Amino acid sequence: MRALQILLIIAVILGALFTAVDRVAVHLAEGEAADRLRASEGLASTPDVDINGFPFLTQVLGGSLDEVQVGISDYEAGAGEDGRTIRIADLRADLKGVEFSGDFGSAVADSATGTATIAYDELLRTAKAEPTQVAPGITAEVVALSDGGNGKIKVALETTVLGTKLPKPVPVLSSVTVVDGNTVRVRADALPVLGGVEIAESKVRQITDFEQRIDGLPGGISLEKVQAAEDGVEVTVTGKGVRLAG
Repeated sequence: MRALQILLIIAVILGALFTAVDRVAVHLAEGEAADRLRASEGLASTPDVDINGFPFLTQVLGGSLDEVQVGISDYEAGAGEDGRTIRIADLRADLKGVEFSGDFGSAVADSATGTATIAYDELLRTAKAEPTQVAPGITAEVVALSDGGNGKIKVALETTVLGTKLPKPVPVLSSVTVVDGNTVRVRADALPVLGGVEIAESKVRQITDFEQRIDGLPGGISLEKVQAAEDGVEVTVTGKGVRLAG
């Protein structure tokens, strides 16, 4: 009986040591993966990397990780062919089936899903944020974007009629969609009446409607769908064969 107790104590100690070693190893691997990702994507700060699943060491021996979660703050994505960028306030990705080399020099995920949040003031830079003539004596410009509820964006138009600015911006409820996997499109659901005058649809939509291209997301992930939220638009991102490093 005493021998059995001793064996049980030894088993518990070895199990605890293995767990401790495993947790230290995963912590070191997360740091190394974060540094590699920062270097490969040219990030301004080190991203958050969490490797899930236990035990970690057996996954390493198999050359594949079950799940890796990545978080990047203030990511500068491409916004077209003229060198412009757009800041993504928060980018989160859940990566499945991550195959990696022995030195973590390269890593590719079988699939990825996540979210990207773009603040309204950042998206506003794409809109027609300067006075534009829509009819003789009438100009309009987009002065603010906000959450319109039910996944819609509220576009605020400031209107000037014959040199007199209207006392309040005109609100326009708009739908937001993803086009071609790399573009966020904002389009008015219904056209507003500006200055009490009926204006040609094409003229009004020059102001109310706009698109924002988003290129160069980490690992080649693409946009899937988008909706308005309290602090900005939330974009669902997905990808296959997503390269994290190498």
